[in-house]
Amino acid sequence: MNLWELTAPCHFGTEAVLKREILDLGYDVTKVEDGRVTFQADAQGVADANMFLRTTERVLLKVGEVKAETFDELFEKTKALPWENYIPKNGKFWVAKANSIKSKLFSPSDIQSIMKKAIVERLKGIYGISWFPEDGPEFPIRVAFMKDIALIGIDTSGVSLHKRGYRQMTVKAPITETLASALLMLTPWKKDRILVDPFCGSGTFPIEAAMMAADIAPGMNRHFLAENWEHLIPKECWEDAREEAGDRVNLDIETDIQGFDIDAAAIKAARANAKMAGVDRLIHFQQRPVSELRHSKPFGFIVTNPPYGERIEDKANLPALYREIGESYERLDRWSMYLITAYDKAENDIGRKADKNRKIYNGMMKTYYYQFLGPRPPKKGSMK
Repeated sequence: MNLWELTAPCHFGTEAVLKREILDLGYDVTKVEDGRVTFQADAQGVADANMFLRTTERVLLKVGEVKAETFDELFEKTKALPWENYIPKNGKFWVAKANSIKSKLFSPSDIQSIMKKAIVERLKGIYGISWFPEDGPEFPIRVAFMKDIALIGIDTSGVSLHKRGYRQMTVKAPITETLASALLMLTPWKKDRILVDPFCGSGTFPIEAAMMAADIAPGMNRHFLAENWEHLIPKECWEDAREEAGDRVNLDIETDIQGFDIDAAAIKAARANAKMAGVDRLIHFQQRPVSELRHSKPFGFIVTNPPYGERIEDKANLPALYREIGESYERLDRWSMYLITAYDKAENDIGRKADKNRKIYNGMMKTYYYQFLGPRPPKKGSMK
């Protein structure tokens, strides 16, 4: 089987988690950069990465990396790439997305049209045809320029991998499933520990945690674009990935995962989404403000995405809200709290400095992941 380079983009600040996921799948990581991890894999690896990776947005089959400072250079270097190794004679191909940072070529539409022409020219010569029917499988191409170097890949996923298929109902300012998973993996939380999200919204943190606890693969209930690339990836690869995903599911577990929100509509959405994800039995949702956060047991975790004043009129309420978060956390016995927010006075209003603080980009928004660390619980069987 061919060995390819695959590139998996992720939220800035979560690269280490994605690298660990890829290594756990058994594939070799070749490069870790801001916002992406590159690794080597065969056809089975394409299916496995789409099925099992929780923290990447998509899986790209890397065609090449070129330096281009002019459009002529971009045309010639794109044309020189071996597109025929991937795109068949009837393939439908287009440059779906282009972005550029600190590069001389910065117009997405111009980059897209130049590259499409170059690929057409290449394939016309290879296949000996002047017109492409483009009635076969789809090959959306994505290019990312950074300091005049273009990383060029074909998208194997299709719809972004954060769309697991369970979030039918959303509320305002939801956090993506991929980011929620990465933030959970940045904590020491395990399925036998308590987890509470007091601002659960449509339930993303509790649902992703429950899916991890039950070992439900994030891609189990959806399909991927590259399933139609039978000339590259045999159908058995997808069947094997799905079979393994099915074998791994274990819903016969006990969990203490809770989601609270002051908004009744949010709780309704969260329950519906949890049911759709097949984990409703593993999560307790309740309409309740953060000021009423209580738990009788020690050593739990709060992982949450509280409001941070996206609208001007909400900003005035933030100091009081974050004071309530601090007071509620203070009442809990030896708990840890992980909180992602763009509110710059969070530590001040919570009333204590975070033990750790990680910068995370949520889309284009810079946020901080504040980590308030409680003590480790005693080993099972030892004295409390």
